[in-house]
Amino acid sequence: MQYIASDMTAFCFKGTYYELRLYMDLWNNEIVSHALSSRRGDRMTYIDGLEGLIMNKDKKTEWQTILHTDQGAVHASKKYNDILELNHIAHSMSRSGTPTDNAAMESINGWLKAELFTDFHVTGKENIEREIEEYIKFFNEERPAYALGYMTPKQYKEAYGGNGSFRSRT
Repeated sequence: MQYIASDMTAFCFKGTYYELRLYMDLWNNEIVSHALSSRRGDRMTYIDGLEGLIMNKDKKTEWQTILHTDQGAVHASKKYNDILELNHIAHSMSRSGTPTDNAAMESINGWLKAELFTDFHVTGKENIEREIEEYIKFFNEERPAYALGYMTPKQYKEAYGGNGSFRSRT
């Protein structure tokens, strides 16, 4: 919970436009918060996801949190930055027109779309919010990541104790 990256991705499903906001812990690639909206440009998607991040951050108050985002209008807004300041979260922003400054989130957005609709077979039989939550649980607890030595974010957190110190599994 020291370095968090965030971005929004959009997709259409069964004729409905959705925006999905993700907050990812860069230490173990765990998606720590998200928000979904079917309204284009819904500012509450940003705020709801941020509130989820803050709830997770409160559990680890001894650490300074830095949130990295792009320079979108909501991220530059007074309301958004006031919420960050009130919760002792430093804000880092990508350079204008440089998505590679937030490459981790750009990658996650691409994988998420491919996996949701190709591998995870989102069907819409259940409500889409539930299917997104199930995918995020899969992503955090079952999907091994090359960058984590083929551990899942959950396994990595358990192996390293959530505080950077290695804990033997024997």
